[in-house]
Amino acid sequence: MERKNVPYQKTIFVCTNAREGGRVACGNPGRGGMELCEALKDSVKRLGLKGKVRVARSGCLDLCEKGPNAFVYPDGQWYSGIGPRDVPELIKKLESAGG
Repeated sequence: MERKNVPYQKTIFVCTNAREGGRVACGNPGRGGMELCEALKDSVKRLGLKGKVRVARSGCLDLCEKGPNAFVYPDGQWYSGIGPRDVPELIKKLESAGG
């Protein structure tokens, strides 16, 4: 096993978990988890934060009814009920990694 430091200054984990049978989940159609993840990835790339900020899809974060959910490492910030409309505000919070 090789141990290294985290290669990114910040990572935002976005729940994209989907469930069948009508069970609520962040990644279900119409819930916005996947759209949020893609919008964040596009913004990180466009703003030149790639390599500093990582946007990663996550499995279930156990707060499905409040989702979509995301959290930022190492900041320890949790966001619920977010969507693509919140990307500009989230990016502002992540941009400190670029400076």
